[in-house]
Amino acid sequence: MNRQQAQTQGVVLTGYHSNAELLPKSETPSELSRRTGHYSVQQNHSDRHEQSQHPQCTVATELPSCKPEPSSLHLPKLSSPRLQHPQCNGPEQSGLQHHQQCTRVAHSSPNSRLRRRPACLRSNSQDSLDELEMDDYWKEVEHISRSAEGERRAEGDVVQEEETSKTPEEGEQEEAWLVEAGLARLFDDSDPNDQEQDEDSSAFLSTLTRSQAAAIERRLTSLQQTLRRKNRQHVPDVRDIFRPPEEQQVPVKTSEVNGSSDKDVSSPSELDTELNVEVAFSEQALNYRENHQGLKKSSSISSDDKLPNFKLLRDKTGQTRIGDLSSLDMKKVQRLVLVEMTALFDTAGIDIKAQKAVKIRSRESGLFGIPLTNLLDQDQKRIPGTKVPIILQRLISHIEEEGLDTEGLLRIPGAATRVKALCLELEASFYDGLFGWSEVKQHDAASLLKRWIRELPHPLLSVELLNAFIAVNKLPTKKQQLQALNLLVLLLPEPNRDTLKALVEFFRRVIERQTHNRMTLNNVSVVMAPNLFMYKGHRVKATQQQEVSMATGTANIVRLLIRYQELLWTIPKFIVTQVRQQNMESQRKQNKERAVRKLLKKITTDKQPEKSAPEDSVQGFIRVQAPQFSKVSMALQLTEDLQAADVLSRFLSQDCSVLVKKDELCLYEIGGNIKERCLDGETYMKDLFQLNPAAEWVIRVVQR
Repeated sequence: MNRQQAQTQGVVLTGYHSNAELLPKSETPSELSRRTGHYSVQQNHSDRHEQSQHPQCTVATELPSCKPEPSSLHLPKLSSPRLQHPQCNGPEQSGLQHHQQCTRVAHSSPNSRLRRRPACLRSNSQDSLDELEMDDYWKEVEHISRSAEGERRAEGDVVQEEETSKTPEEGEQEEAWLVEAGLARLFDDSDPNDQEQDEDSSAFLSTLTRSQAAAIERRLTSLQQTLRRKNRQHVPDVRDIFRPPEEQQVPVKTSEVNGSSDKDVSSPSELDTELNVEVAFSEQALNYRENHQGLKKSSSISSDDKLPNFKLLRDKTGQTRIGDLSSLDMKKVQRLVLVEMTALFDTAGIDIKAQKAVKIRSRESGLFGIPLTNLLDQDQKRIPGTKVPIILQRLISHIEEEGLDTEGLLRIPGAATRVKALCLELEASFYDGLFGWSEVKQHDAASLLKRWIRELPHPLLSVELLNAFIAVNKLPTKKQQLQALNLLVLLLPEPNRDTLKALVEFFRRVIERQTHNRMTLNNVSVVMAPNLFMYKGHRVKATQQQEVSMATGTANIVRLLIRYQELLWTIPKFIVTQVRQQNMESQRKQNKERAVRKLLKKITTDKQPEKSAPEDSVQGFIRVQAPQFSKVSMALQLTEDLQAADVLSRFLSQDCSVLVKKDELCLYEIGGNIKERCLDGETYMKDLFQLNPAAEWVIRVVQR
């Protein structure tokens, strides 16, 4: 394919196959004055690489296995995104686009010689700062591409890699979405006797907000039209399932939605940093859209200190974290979150084209390049209850043991030959405990960590959700982007979610030492973005503009994941409220069906012990159970300021035989309108009791 054809067809955006030209390796020292913003570059044809005086412009040592072909021209690195090239003409372009075009012109002729490049003046604008920081992204992409190419050449691998995903056919995406939401009965009535499924769908639909119901209706209508074109079986009309908007049951009152929206869309004051989790995010977004028609969102990445200091509005009934609910309630959560996430994107007119994961050939055991679930299965046989792969835990702990003050940690790659040798050694001796960790250098360990992420057969963010993560950048506000990420984190498979949490916690600890290692939030984000979003077998053709947009967009997603991790790994209150409503609706339907008087009396008798707590509470008391300990129960008076943490403290003070620490215990809310929930220490017991008076209160050792 000639150069003109390549530019017409775009580039393949992947770390393993690319028809875009690689950025040349740097051979030029550069002088940067942060005070004046002046960035001067001099031509240098020496074979030795030198590092920039500025920490963000550090050039990695050339990898032994990634040497260019002898016939190719070894070009100096363009140290600034705004460097001018004599062969580049045309209208003024953004720095990174200009950088890429100049690079490709330089590569177009193997015999061409670069003329002396003039010094480039860099303004003090935020845009220029972003472009300079994004240079680390392109260095990381180059390192990934050259490293993979070097390995393929060394192994003599000429077989094309399998594609790990495919685009669903017409109608498949809507059908898969409805099935995942547990609503298959809406389009498939082949089993009219499946009454349990009908009741479940009915209870689920009764709790939806207007925007959530509209999201389901859109997918169902689209699927119906597709099925009719294909002359398939009769599908129930969507109008038979959803009532008109004025009759639709909406658990969130209109006044509450409007009230919260006034708070959300007011002037950019202190209120903009508060996240309202009591009202559905999609309902808030609808109100925002109505009040901000025609406004354009800013797509640039702000500096670290410009990110809003978002915080959750304090809820007296307690914050619910991932892992606090029972598995049965978590299934309900994920169904609701899928619908809510889709509704949120619908408010912005964003259509998510979900990819379908394809089963590929991969190793069944080992450390690198095996499915995450397989790796956890083999780890759990050694250490039961393992949630994060042991190899990842050990790599992180080794890097931290050696110290996080190493300059350029995560940014500067290790030597390719050493990293490859260490990888083989780990495969052979890691589980035997014979691997020599003391010999592993910091940058080599960081490269092993990034390599482990990249070589997962499917991306850590999952094939199905990857496009949705990328589309988050299209949402109009940072608040909506954060809300979408919260929902996407909840939708991730549990092994992926736990592993991602371990990574972002580690990245935060690296950033906390930025005064020593020079790795700010932006630096870590741009370096890690290619490793999280580029994976084997994934091929996406993109223009130069799309490539730059992908780079800044994915870096922004990683940045938000790191910065707001404490908020993202929580379950919004409105979702928990919908779960409670669904449980109550299911219980109501079950009780209604039990029409036999004798059985009804038996149920009433069975529930008397459960109502003993409310009898105590008439006098302002609740009874707390502790079946795992010698002190089986205790009565506590409900006061306005009594919190769950106070309950645990009183229990420990009364039972001296308990050897566990307070942070190893949890007060659970069990029964009533929730299956099981581990309470946040700041939960106000009187407020929660009023929300769920039929619940039992049990102290247990927490399993995290």
